[in-house]
Amino acid sequence: MSSYIARKGPAVLSNLGRWAYNLSGFNQYGLHRDDCLYENEDVKEAVRRLPSKLYDERNYRIMRALHLSMTKTILPKEQWTKYEEDVKYLEPYLNEVVKEREEREDWEKIH
Repeated sequence: MSSYIARKGPAVLSNLGRWAYNLSGFNQYGLHRDDCLYENEDVKEAVRRLPSKLYDERNYRIMRALHLSMTKTILPKEQWTKYEEDVKYLEPYLNEVVKEREEREDWEKIH
């Protein structure tokens, strides 16, 4: 699995993306973009398929964010998730799950 580095393209779009990313606020809790996805059936299955190391890292980030939220604090700025370092770790698994579901739905239509 190759790592996906967020944002490539014209500098204007990259700067706009960085601004929107920082405005979203989840990075202040140390979360990644994929940690904040709405957990529908596809996302739940993709999370289930994560290797244990990635799964444990995800759970740690989420638990830490919940604790920070309950105590109404944020991480020190040097610990925030940086725009350039936010890896879409769940995307390959999610794409695979969606593709399998669509194939299953197509198969069921035919048979």
